Amino acid sequence: MSRIGKQPILLPTGVTVETTGATVAVKGPKGESTYTVPECIVVKVEDNTVVVSRADDSRHSAAMFGTVRSIINNMVCGVNTGYKKTLLIDGVGYKAQLNGMDIVLALGYSHDITYRIPEGIKVDVQGGTTVAIEGIDKQLVGQVAARIRDYSPVEPYKGKGVRYSDEKVRRKEGKAVA
Repeated sequence: MSRIGKQPILLPTGVTVETTGATVAVKGPKGESTYTVPECIVVKVEDNTVVVSRADDSRHSAAMFGTVRSIINNMVCGVNTGYKKTLLIDGVGYKAQLNGMDIVLALGYSHDITYRIPEGIKVDVQGGTTVAIEGIDKQLVGQVAARIRDYSPVEPYKGKGVRYSDEKVRRKEGKAVA
């Protein structure tokens, strides 16, 4: 049985959780989020905590037990404080700029790359080389950051490309001249 799933979720002040059937709605100061729980999982709100339990002893419910608890916990944290990822762009001529709901990236290709920012995500570009991605959905913030990073991952010789602010890049030694 999942050790994570057994732990109750404590609700911070200003965050409310409502369950109607299989839908869990979380509201907080940053916004609101909903999630449809699988039939094999039961979610109850008791006092100032949310308790997740299994409806039966099937393999599927055992697999989903900790996952559902983590998703609901991420929703509670997201509507309370939000999530943020920061990307750094290194390289000569490499830059980013915001154009309405699009981010335009110049990453060394013959053309600029235009990425459409999804609904619920806020992007801020500082100095053309730092991109801050914020939102209440942890999965969506991570997915947007990963997609932007995948356009030009950091190469190990010169360090050019897009990387997370906390990412360590192992640099390789270049070709030795005889």
